[in-house]
Amino acid sequence: MLMCFSASLMGVIVFLRKQSLLGEALSHAAYPGIIAGVMFAGSLSFDEQESWISFFILCGAFCTAWLGIKMIHWLQEKWRVPPDAALCFILSTFFGIGVTATSEVQFSFTPLYRRALSYLYGQAATMTDIHIVLYSCLAFFVLCVVIFFYKELQIMTFDQNYAKSIGIPVKKIDALFFILIILSVVIGARSVGVVLMSAMLIAPAVAARQCSHNLALFFVWSAIFGLFSGFFGNYFSVQFTEILSQISPHARIALPTGPMIVLVATTICILTLLLSPTRGLFIRFCRIAYFQYTSTCENILKSVGRIDPDRSFSLDQIKKTQQISSLYLRWILWHMKRKGWIEQDNSSFFLTQSGKARSAKIIRLHRLWELYLSTYLGVEADRVHRSAEEMEHILTPELEQELSLLLVNPTQDPHHQPIPPP
Repeated sequence: MLMCFSASLMGVIVFLRKQSLLGEALSHAAYPGIIAGVMFAGSLSFDEQESWISFFILCGAFCTAWLGIKMIHWLQEKWRVPPDAALCFILSTFFGIGVTATSEVQFSFTPLYRRALSYLYGQAATMTDIHIVLYSCLAFFVLCVVIFFYKELQIMTFDQNYAKSIGIPVKKIDALFFILIILSVVIGARSVGVVLMSAMLIAPAVAARQCSHNLALFFVWSAIFGLFSGFFGNYFSVQFTEILSQISPHARIALPTGPMIVLVATTICILTLLLSPTRGLFIRFCRIAYFQYTSTCENILKSVGRIDPDRSFSLDQIKKTQQISSLYLRWILWHMKRKGWIEQDNSSFFLTQSGKARSAKIIRLHRLWELYLSTYLGVEADRVHRSAEEMEHILTPELEQELSLLLVNPTQDPHHQPIPPP
C-alpha cells in the first residue's frame, strides 16, 4: 500500500506533464542496475545477506535509471529526437542490456538468479519487515515534498516559462522530482516488478483525473486509488489463490501479488472512465440520450404548434414529422403526457396549455435565430433553417433576451412567419 501510495503521487506529475512513458522507460532502465547489483553482491560473497544484496541492487538500479533519464534528456536536447522516440529507445536498449546480463548471472551466480528475476516480475511474498521501513520512508518523503513544493509544482506543471520568470528554481525542483520518481520506480519494482511498475504510476492518476479538475484533489484521489489498489491487490491475491487451490488442489494455481495490484488499479481506472460523474463515458451517454429525448419532445411540440396548436393529431400524423421508431415515439408521448404537455383522447393527441406555451417558446427561439443569421450574418433566408433546428434546443433565456434586444423585439422571421411573443 505504501509503495502504491508513493507511486500514485508521482504518477500525477508524470501524467500532467504528458510523460506517461517515462515510468516505463525508467523501470526498464533500472533493470541493468539490478543485475549489476546482484553480480556485485555475488562477487563479494554476500549471497546470504539479504540487507546487503538489497542495498547493492537499489544502488545499481538507481544509477542506471538516473543514467537513463539523463540520456533521454540528452537525446531530446542535443539530437532533437522526439520525446516518445527517445523514451522507447532508452527503454528497449537498457532492458536489452539487462536481459543479456541476466543470462550471465544464471550461470555465474546461480543462487542469486531467482533474486534477479523477482525484480523483473515482482515477488511481494518474500519481502520482510525492512521493506516496511523502506516504503514508509519513501512515502513520507514523497508526501512532504508534494506538500512543501505544491505551489511551485502547480506553476511549473502548467507554465514552466512563467515559473522561471518569477525566480522558481525550475531545474533544481525538476531534479528533485525526477529523483523521487526514480526512487518510486526502483523501490516499487521489488513488489510489482519492472514490467508492471509503470502501470502503478499511471493507472491511479488516470482514474483520479476523471474525478476532479482541482490539482490538490487530483493528488488526493490518486493516493486513495493507489492505497486501494495495494490493499485489494494483496487481498485478492491471497483469497483467490486459496479458493482456486480448493477447487483444483493439484493444479497449483497462484495469483501473484504484483499483477493483481495492477489489475485492481486497472479495474478502478476503467470504472472511473465509465462512471465518473463529470467525465464518465456511461454518464456522458446518459446526458446525450437525455438531450436527444428532450430535443425529440420539443420537435414534436414545435411540429404540432406550427400546423395548429388547437387541433388534435393522430399517432401516424405525428410520426410523419419525426424520423424515429413507433415504439420510441409511443414512449416519448407517454412521458410527454406525464409532464402535462399533451393529453390523449382515444387515439388522438392534443396540446395542453403548458404544451402550447412550450411549443410557442421553441418556435420563437427557432425563428429568432433564423432572423439573427439573416440580419447580422448575411446568411440567405433559405439556408438558415438547419442551423436554427440545432440552436433552438440550446438557446438559454439570457441569450433569448439578448437576441430580442438586438433585433428590437421582432414580430416576423426571414420567411415572414410570425414570431410568438415571449
